[in-house]
Amino acid sequence: MASYINPRVLILTLALTLGASAAARAQAPAASPAGGEKVGIVSIQDAIANTNEGKKELDALQQKFSPRQAALQSQNDELENLKKQLQAQGDKLSEEERNNRMRSATEKQKTLQRNYEDFQNEVQQAEQEILNRLGKKMLDVLEKYAKDNGYAVVMDVSNPQTPVLYANPGTNITKPLIEAYNAQSPAVAPAAKPAAPRPSGAATQRPPAGSATTPKKP
Repeated sequence: MASYINPRVLILTLALTLGASAAARAQAPAASPAGGEKVGIVSIQDAIANTNEGKKELDALQQKFSPRQAALQSQNDELENLKKQLQAQGDKLSEEERNNRMRSATEKQKTLQRNYEDFQNEVQQAEQEILNRLGKKMLDVLEKYAKDNGYAVVMDVSNPQTPVLYANPGTNITKPLIEAYNAQSPAVAPAAKPAAPRPSGAATQRPPAGSATTPKKP
């Protein structure tokens, strides 16, 4: 059975960029030491996901949707049992009974598919609200960190379209950015929990990376 994709993993599908705040920064006078000559890289998606506040918000989201997830698992188990019975007893059943069971399995499959897609969409919408809110705060933290530490350019390597083929590990500011965010927005991170199984009868398709709305600075 495939693993259920929990919200902490789904967060990494968001294509978050810094373009939204570029115009505002260009209008403000530069105030960075050493002339702002350094170039840095950051995985902004990982940064948001690994802040204490981000972990806490996503853990609460996981708990909110746990009952729905359990109901989907129950529907999936019922469907799998029906399929196994049909496979084991198929040649012993009358044609009418076999057809009835096949129709029942097909209807349950369609219902599970719809329910799972609705569930997944609601989870992603709830995540998007969190990402919009935390993303704006993260951009503010990043802007201040870059100015205070002399970075002229910071590139987001979590976006697959960023043209970075190589970067010295020493230029990666993801970890200090997480620390800077936690210092500004103190929160206790929840304990990690194992991912629950995902209904095997549901579709595996998800919206393509970058389809979510990018958080923007006001």
